[in-house]
Amino acid sequence: MSTKAKRTEPAVEDSDEVQARIPIYLLPNLFTAGNLFCGFLALTKIVEANLAVGDYSNIKVALALILLACIFDLLDGRVARMGGYESPFGREFDSLADIVSFGVAPAFLVHRIVLKDVFAEHPEIGWFIAAAYVICGAFRLARFNCLAELSGSGGGRHFLGFPIPAAAGLVASLTLLLVHWDEKDFPKGNWRYALPVILVFLAAMMVSEVKYPTFKKIHWRTQRPFTKMVVIVLAVMLFVMLWKRLLPYIAPAVFTSYLLYGFIRPFISRRMQQRVEADDDEEDGPGSGDAAAPRVDH
Repeated sequence: MSTKAKRTEPAVEDSDEVQARIPIYLLPNLFTAGNLFCGFLALTKIVEANLAVGDYSNIKVALALILLACIFDLLDGRVARMGGYESPFGREFDSLADIVSFGVAPAFLVHRIVLKDVFAEHPEIGWFIAAAYVICGAFRLARFNCLAELSGSGGGRHFLGFPIPAAAGLVASLTLLLVHWDEKDFPKGNWRYALPVILVFLAAMMVSEVKYPTFKKIHWRTQRPFTKMVVIVLAVMLFVMLWKRLLPYIAPAVFTSYLLYGFIRPFISRRMQQRVEADDDEEDGPGSGDAAAPRVDH
């Protein structure tokens, strides 16, 4: 008697059951939503800006919103790790927010205030430069998510390529400096024409293999907590009192220093790296490579 082989159909999970297993945590995703909201508002302010009469008020608001989005992006990953709220959903949501706030908004900003005028006779060049920045930013986010998914180990101490929030922060802060410089009637020169070059350079850096520290291992405990607390409080108070004057100068210096650190990092001693990156007891291993935890900054 012949027997027929039983055909087994693959089990198909109900979409509701799969969705029920996806952890979605309120607090870190709230910060990510704030990041995305700032990116959207920045775009609306860039569109509303009336540059024909030299009104930079909306541009300055857009710049402030991009920098605020950087703060939200910094906080969502930290909050997720502190509370044990890492999740694949958070990582994907964070990437979607980042491409708007740190990809589209900065590229559109530079195109509106610089590229459109610099390449007035050949607008396609301006479109290409802005689009290249956005595409490289999206490529970097996709690569980051793939590395995080494939590693499964988490705890990465390094970013592979320049992080897209830092790239957006550098673009926004340099633009803020140029606007501040213009409003103060300082000698203008042709410094604004450097922005297209910087945009192309940052696009290349985002997809490069230069390593940047994540600064996830910063230790708030110290042998002299009182001294450290006093210094931090005084620094914050000084910045709050003079933030309008200091921000156009401090922000570009901070982001530029971070960009340059990736180049000089391989040439400084291991001990110096540990001091700068606040990483005093970690050692390289399978779980400390370029890939990161399910939810970290890009």
